[in-house]
Amino acid sequence: MRSRCLAAVVALLVVVTGLVTGATGAQAANLLTNPGFEAGSLSGWTCSGGSVISSPTHSGGYALNGAVSGSDFAQCSQTVAVQPNTAYTLSAWVRGSYVYLGVTGGASTWTPSASGYTQLTVAFTTGASQTSAQLYLHGWYGQPAYQADDVSLDGPGGTPPTGGAPSAPGSPSVTGTTNSSIALSWGASSGTVTGYRVYEGSSVVKTVTGTAATVDALGACTSHSYTVAAYNSNGESAKSSTATATTGGCTSTGLAKHALIGYTHASFANGSGYVRMADIPSAWNIINLSFGEPTSVTSGDIRFNRCPASECPNVESDADFVAAIRAKQATGTKVLISIGGANGQVQLTTTAARDTFVSSVSAIIDRYGLDGLDIDFEGHSLYLNPGDTDFRNPTTPVIVNLISALKTLKARYGAKFVLTMAPETFFVQIGFQFYGDGGNGGDNRRGSYLPVIHALRDSLTVLHVQDYNSGPVMGLDNQYHTMGGADFHIAMTDMIKAGFGVGTTGQTFPGLREDQIAFGVPAATSAGNGYTAPAAVHQALDCLVKGQNCGGYSLRGGTSPSFRGLMTWSINWDRYYNWEFQNSHAPYLAALP
Repeated sequence: MRSRCLAAVVALLVVVTGLVTGATGAQAANLLTNPGFEAGSLSGWTCSGGSVISSPTHSGGYALNGAVSGSDFAQCSQTVAVQPNTAYTLSAWVRGSYVYLGVTGGASTWTPSASGYTQLTVAFTTGASQTSAQLYLHGWYGQPAYQADDVSLDGPGGTPPTGGAPSAPGSPSVTGTTNSSIALSWGASSGTVTGYRVYEGSSVVKTVTGTAATVDALGACTSHSYTVAAYNSNGESAKSSTATATTGGCTSTGLAKHALIGYTHASFANGSGYVRMADIPSAWNIINLSFGEPTSVTSGDIRFNRCPASECPNVESDADFVAAIRAKQATGTKVLISIGGANGQVQLTTTAARDTFVSSVSAIIDRYGLDGLDIDFEGHSLYLNPGDTDFRNPTTPVIVNLISALKTLKARYGAKFVLTMAPETFFVQIGFQFYGDGGNGGDNRRGSYLPVIHALRDSLTVLHVQDYNSGPVMGLDNQYHTMGGADFHIAMTDMIKAGFGVGTTGQTFPGLREDQIAFGVPAATSAGNGYTAPAAVHQALDCLVKGQNCGGYSLRGGTSPSFRGLMTWSINWDRYYNWEFQNSHAPYLAALP
């Protein structure tokens, strides 16, 4: 978080929508409206930064021009009706630098540089119950404008073919939980139904003849995600959407229901000045000491060095620092060591580094008597090796070793150990579109926090994604949202609550419990890009907690009355700006139901 740099996005792939498959007698045809822009307008297309031009074109009198900017990559999209289990080919003639062609939630392709019109082509197959597809074109941030012409989606349209298997069941809902069970119900499938299978991942955990089931013999305070499929003698339906729930029996950490969370520059001043621990106001419920950093990138040896007097003339002694921590803890405040930051790259590439990480972090926690740990890995700390495409079963050493280390620390300190994480949107929500390198040389850091969050979801106290220093990010409404307003916080947080499909992997990242979710905002304009005025933050809270004032956005994950709160970088910058963040938001959080 020190000078919170946006993780570089070099070659983000776009999603291509064209789906492939099964035999059908319908004749192939271009399914797009106004595919060559010969209407002289963008009729049939939904565009950001797009316009129609008469030169240069690939053919005919018109083409698309995408006016890319530093904050908008000028996407144009169109949604068409398709048949399930059917093969399609998507193509377009494009011109420019970093031009992408893709299908939302599906395949994609791109060209880094095309001085003249070049054809991009993607073949794909639709899913078993898919009846529409959204295709799109776009450029990339900060690049020149791109051009596109003669776009084609080749394949059959029309009504999806019917088969002997039942239709997909209605969306499941959670009707009850105990310490060891989760009860579900769902809408009935149409057609002949023999029964229903309840899946957790790819495993059947319950088979019933009705539209309700209880999954039991579960562990206390564990999270689970389920889908449902109907079946008969002709086969099984497509799976339903996902329902996520957590069993009871969770141990309380004593944290405030709606918490104010802040980082304090404990090891450096960063232009905003040093704040003594005793001088941090009582409004802060979690204080993250920034930062523990490694002796080298791959050593795993984490050191926490307090700010030297030469940089922080008012720094207190170690004895006074520890005494102030104890005084904070006596009032219920949690004090954590935060590992990483923009300058603290941590790559646990070996088991030896993993073990050193555990021992060195434990030494810091024990020395200062801290309540837990915050993971603020940025830059190149986390990434996914080629072929590591299942966030539920990661294979990349830096991911596997971090998960193991955090589980060891949690086991060592027990149920009241506070574990928080502060990833950037690039490492979490971008995973909705792109996961790892995507098999085509994209940035292999995309979505790389997802396996860590998922593996630790039953131990995680708070996930507070940095809703700042971010480019536009696609939300669950398939629209791009831009930082700095209520809309961004609503859409990004809803993704964490509802869960989302992960890139083109066909897997779904299950949502977290609402009490595990917060979001991060810069304390002031000097603290990071994406500062959000207090009124807009309160609008986002009203939407997320009470379902009010959502500005037209529809919450996919529902309201979150137990939403955990707000994080900021940083307490020091807030003090520098006369405590605007604290004074605006602490009372508002306290007044939430």
